[in-house]
Amino acid sequence: MSDLLSIGLSGVRAYKTAIAAVADNVANAETPGYARREVRLREGMNSGSESPIYREDLMFAGVEAASVGRAWDAYRAADSRYAASAAGRADVRQQWLGSIETALGDGPSSVGPLVGVFFNAGEALAATPSDRLGRTGMLMALESASTAIRNTADGLSRVSQAVAQAAQLEIDGLNSDLAALAEVNSVLRQTAVGRSSRASMEDERDRLIDSIANRIDVGASFDKNGVATLTLGRVAGITLLDPANRAVITSATAADGRLSLRMFANGTTTPLPAMGGRLSGLVDVAASTADKRLELEGIAGQFVEEVNNWSAQGRDAAGNAGGPLLAMIAGATSLTVATGDPDAIAAASADGKENGNLLALASLRGPNGTEARWAALVAAQAQSLNAARSEASAASTRRDGSFAARDEVSGIDLDHEATELLRYQRAYDASSKIIQVARDTVQSILDLF
Repeated sequence: MSDLLSIGLSGVRAYKTAIAAVADNVANAETPGYARREVRLREGMNSGSESPIYREDLMFAGVEAASVGRAWDAYRAADSRYAASAAGRADVRQQWLGSIETALGDGPSSVGPLVGVFFNAGEALAATPSDRLGRTGMLMALESASTAIRNTADGLSRVSQAVAQAAQLEIDGLNSDLAALAEVNSVLRQTAVGRSSRASMEDERDRLIDSIANRIDVGASFDKNGVATLTLGRVAGITLLDPANRAVITSATAADGRLSLRMFANGTTTPLPAMGGRLSGLVDVAASTADKRLELEGIAGQFVEEVNNWSAQGRDAAGNAGGPLLAMIAGATSLTVATGDPDAIAAASADGKENGNLLALASLRGPNGTEARWAALVAAQAQSLNAARSEASAASTRRDGSFAARDEVSGIDLDHEATELLRYQRAYDASSKIIQVARDTVQSILDLF
């Protein structure tokens, strides 16, 4: 009779654990990083099971919940991390290359069109070189062009600063995740396998690794205790975290805004050549922004030099050699018009022809001139952005497919959970019935006396 009671009690305990696991699955169906719980049931251990004459059909000892585990596929998890890292890099590049394009602009108020307005004003003035209103209009067009260059340079500088700030936020998050993962590793060493608490810690471990992979491409390996070791993805010999140590990530910003990542580990600081993740994208965009700023500085310098040289070879309204029309003492952001006097425009040529120098202004509009260089800069940026958008779209599709494949194993299907809940509930009721039958049987025996 005691065997009957113990069989019923074992079933109640085991199926209670199973029902609790199903309840956890349903409650966490939308929880990020949660992997479906699975309860492994086995035959209860009987003291006679070690005997060579033990017969299972005669000495059944009930059922017990052997362990609570996670539905997990290590290969699919690794693949989803790689896909997330690639998508993170692509998303960042698309976002910030779009910001660069906005800073450059390509409308009627951008650098190229306004420089063109200046040249057109000079060509129009050549028809009536003594017209003071036309001279004023030419100076105003020059002011508009210089303002556009100045504002564009300032916009690119702001993009560069914002990229550096975004990179620092990502680095802070990365270091925080590495520190948290080190703590989780410490707890995993002390947590028994097969416990629900162990499954929760493994969820947190994998959630942190996913977060890290989104920031920087990593490879993960695990020891027998589930303790994670992280290495830099696609680069051999660089360990970010192992059971004994963790790295601290920092960045360095060059004068032109370019970023480089560094890793401090074991008392040594070394370069960190990230190949994927949001940080890799930010490093790439910082370099692209620096290139655009450098090209804009070159365009501004050429514009200043050519306009001032053009002015110097002519004569102003008073017959004097033309003076500088533009000044730039500290880069494109300092570009200004050097004079506000319409008579300072050197319309005449050195030989006294009234509009001779104005006619020569058109020579500055060749294939290597300011307008052409600006058009090439804008076109190259547009091509880069289009390529980044295509890459982001492809990477996003790849990531979604990888996540879907992982969720086929670890995700929650509410229909399946409902079926499991019904099955375990029936088994629980059956175990309760066994206890009731045993109790009624005992009572019937007692009633005989």
